[in-house]
Amino acid sequence: MHVLVLHNRYASAQPSGENKVVDQEVALLRKAGHRVEVFERRSDDIAARSLPAKAALPFLVPWNPGVRRELATRLRAGRPDVVHVHNVFPLLSPAVLAACADAGVPAVATLHNYTQVCPPGTLQRDGRPCAECVGSTPLPAVRHGCYRGSRLATVPLAVSLSVNRRRWWSGVERFFCISAAQREVLVRAGMPAERLAVKHNFVPDPGVRRAGDGEQLLFLGRLAEAKGVRLLMAAWDELAASGGVGVPLVIAGAGPLEREVAAWAAGRDDVRYAGLYDTAECRRAVARSVAVVAPSTWLEAFGLVAVEAMAAGVPVVAAGHGAFVELVEEGVTGLLHRPGDAGSLADRLRRITADRSRNQEMGRAARRRYEQGFSPVVGLERLVEGYRAAIAGRSGGGDSTPPPVGTESLGGST
Repeated sequence: MHVLVLHNRYASAQPSGENKVVDQEVALLRKAGHRVEVFERRSDDIAARSLPAKAALPFLVPWNPGVRRELATRLRAGRPDVVHVHNVFPLLSPAVLAACADAGVPAVATLHNYTQVCPPGTLQRDGRPCAECVGSTPLPAVRHGCYRGSRLATVPLAVSLSVNRRRWWSGVERFFCISAAQREVLVRAGMPAERLAVKHNFVPDPGVRRAGDGEQLLFLGRLAEAKGVRLLMAAWDELAASGGVGVPLVIAGAGPLEREVAAWAAGRDDVRYAGLYDTAECRRAVARSVAVVAPSTWLEAFGLVAVEAMAAGVPVVAAGHGAFVELVEEGVTGLLHRPGDAGSLADRLRRITADRSRNQEMGRAARRRYEQGFSPVVGLERLVEGYRAAIAGRSGGGDSTPPPVGTESLGGST
């Protein structure tokens, strides 16, 4: 199969699970013998642009005619079987869908977040769940300045959502939702249910698994409010006040709360701020952990770090909402805490470290869950089946309606 992957890469200064997923899928397809090309833009390149070019960028977020022309020319020359769209913000824009239509090439799109119904894609405002724009106009997002706390910065995203909503829904043969929880939100928001299929992200086998009990609790990810970093610090302070749990907390990552986290960890024996790990360091750190902690306050559409932990045979302590509810089986592969509740999180951290024998049972169950639902073999099968369904739907050679969520063919276990 000949596949063209479209992606606007996020800035490299901070961890991006989305960049990771795209790279892993490209490598997986190529290893299986498929021809894969990439059409991409990089947010890192914005800094080198001239001042006029930077000033013009917000106007190109909803629609970039130059990208449409360039992509349409490439599609006509290369004739891929299918185009796989990932992130289009800010340098590609939904104009890529028009280019696919111009060339007559079917498109699929992975929905990595909630940008189809929420301008910043988080369904969160001021650290709390928010659905004001879901199923309606995105004016509340502009009023509240939901993107980067700026009304001005939010306007291009809100305009793009408003003017391109129907283009997305009609121009994409199949949307890949990365969890059933995400799909449910999008269907409620009015997206066409018949085009939404669940395809969980896969994770490569890390090649290293936990041996023994583990030596630390690990937070691995972007240091941002939505990821529950402040909630974790509050829970850890509560644990420390009662004598701790016998292992240190390691926080690895970068983001807007980096200075706050570093200051909080400074001079403490029970906490270590490790900065930004590379891929190999991440895998080793996970394999050394009693548990990986994912206390997100927003509704995670997937939760890649939880599956990375399971791949290494490590249980997870996660917020009991969003995709974590379907990824983590309570008491079997990990523990779920009440979202936004520091006391509940502290309790689960205490429990996950208290019984080492039970912890090891959870780790073995987590590894089995990974092998059954999130391994490269499973990921490749679901990806290729989705492509074939999109191609058949465009050509009229098959039923383009996705199978029900939870089926073996595409939905998998949820």
